Amino acid sequence: MKDFFMGESSPGMIDWTTMPTYNTIMSIAAGAGLVALVLFARDLLRHHTEGPVSTDGWALTFGSLGVILTLTGLHMSFTWPLAAGGFAFDNIIFGETSLGFGVLMSALAIFLAKRGDRIVASPAPLAEVARAARPLGIFIAGLGLALLAIMVAGIVYQLFAAPPQEPISGAFADWPLVEAIFMSLLFGLVGLGAVLAPLAIRSFARVSPSHGAVTTLAVPTIAKVVGALWFVAGIVFILFGAMNFYTHIGLIVNTM
Repeated sequence: MKDFFMGESSPGMIDWTTMPTYNTIMSIAAGAGLVALVLFARDLLRHHTEGPVSTDGWALTFGSLGVILTLTGLHMSFTWPLAAGGFAFDNIIFGETSLGFGVLMSALAIFLAKRGDRIVASPAPLAEVARAARPLGIFIAGLGLALLAIMVAGIVYQLFAAPPQEPISGAFADWPLVEAIFMSLLFGLVGLGAVLAPLAIRSFARVSPSHGAVTTLAVPTIAKVVGALWFVAGIVFILFGAMNFYTHIGLIVNTM
């Protein structure tokens, strides 16, 4: 992050006892959650052609990811700033968005744990889930707008740039706009998908159980767009978070 060195008396050195950061695991959990949502919807669509969906398995998946994001997001949201060296904007960008996503995934996990049998027994299981999720569309769209706002702020204020002491990402320290654009567009992809998600949910919720199972051929275009946006962004978040386990360790070693 570009402000890791704010307030430091010795340039290039950081007191890591006052600079906690864990957006590494948050990035992987958020990316895995996005990918999991797409794969879960696909499983529900193919429920009648490829075998029953394991709602218990998906409940465990969303519950595990939800706990990680809820706890880390809650702590980051309540601790201002999380790190004494500055960059309180991270509390908003990573903390609040992770908290919102974590609570949504936790709620989905509880719903699947309680209603799994009913969902699997439905002739249109995705429609069953979509009807329950429709009221959440308001909050999902709101989070999407927030992510789009983060995208704009990231480019305007050139956030997300790594210091030169950080491996790999630090190579672009002299061009802060490079990582600012990369990360901002990544947030923008997720945000656009979230803004469109209520429309996709509504289209699936309208399917009548009497019409039988929804097939992959019946997937609305809007749902395909949301799925593509979240799947691509999720994979990138996973890879970027995994890479940051190396780059952040390297930054700590280089600035101790």
